[in-house]
Amino acid sequence: MGPEALAQVLRPLHALFPAARFPDLLVGLEVSDDAAVYRVSDDVAVIHTLDFFTPVVDDPYDYGAIAAANALSDVYAMGGEAVMALNICGFPPKMPLEITAEILRGGAEKVAEAGAALAGGTRLMITNRNMASRSWELCILNTS
Repeated sequence: MGPEALAQVLRPLHALFPAARFPDLLVGLEVSDDAAVYRVSDDVAVIHTLDFFTPVVDDPYDYGAIAAANALSDVYAMGGEAVMALNICGFPPKMPLEITAEILRGGAEKVAEAGAALAGGTRLMITNRNMASRSWELCILNTS
């Protein structure tokens, strides 16, 4: 889905989350940006990002590292510092565990290199034929 179509789909949701009701939401639905930003105090804000990143290389470890770096870059693009990350990943049911482990290791090591903690996450099984034809899917959720 292109940016224009996504904007059209999201437009009706803006009324559910008006700025007057959520004054601490500094970057939200009304702005198409790399992440959302929520003010916790006068000098602290939390940056949230979630990103699905399809395979761009054949090596599972490298893929995990690239996916994590891509998600971390969303935090940096917003001027933040990564302090925590969560995995959210989807894999075909029959994907070998060794490949899954390498993808997650690549992502975890990139998160550690950034000085952030990997705090857990979740996974889903990709059973759709179009999705399952890909080797793997992964994304990392970062907050800072």
